[in-house]
Amino acid sequence: MPGARVSAGERVVLRTVEEEDAPFCQRASANPGIRVPLGTPLRSRGEMDDITESEEGDQFLVCVDDADAGPGTPDDGATTPIGWVGVEDVSYRRPELAYWLVPEHHGEGYGREMLELVVDYVFATYDHPAVGAGAYDFNDASRGLLESLGSRERSERDQARKRTK
Repeated sequence: MPGARVSAGERVVLRTVEEEDAPFCQRASANPGIRVPLGTPLRSRGEMDDITESEEGDQFLVCVDDADAGPGTPDDGATTPIGWVGVEDVSYRRPELAYWLVPEHHGEGYGREMLELVVDYVFATYDHPAVGAGAYDFNDASRGLLESLGSRERSERDQARKRTK
């Protein structure tokens, strides 16, 4: 069950990730529609036990709340998790964003609102001049999302992936 509300937009809410959210995140990590575009390995439920622990960043569940969901831990059924967003390497000059939405919520504008909320969070929370995010060349949806928010292109991630294949 998602935790306290950190930030809210018109339709999307960022909430803290709690231990009870591990099954949702693990199922997503097993979904090739999420795992492959992220370039992440398959993770077992046991590997997800430390989901709430992050020494170098912050992470949030991306949720759609019912009208009666409060700012604290919502009642069962008052919020629906639809994705995850993390801010990594916050001690460096440019923190990196990582994110995913469950495929059934792609193309509905949730991704853009999620990224706008988390970028605002980063600039309000940390003293950094920029924030970064990446997407593989084949991940057209994520690349389009980043470009729509003004991101400039870099290709280092694809080069690293090609070297490891």
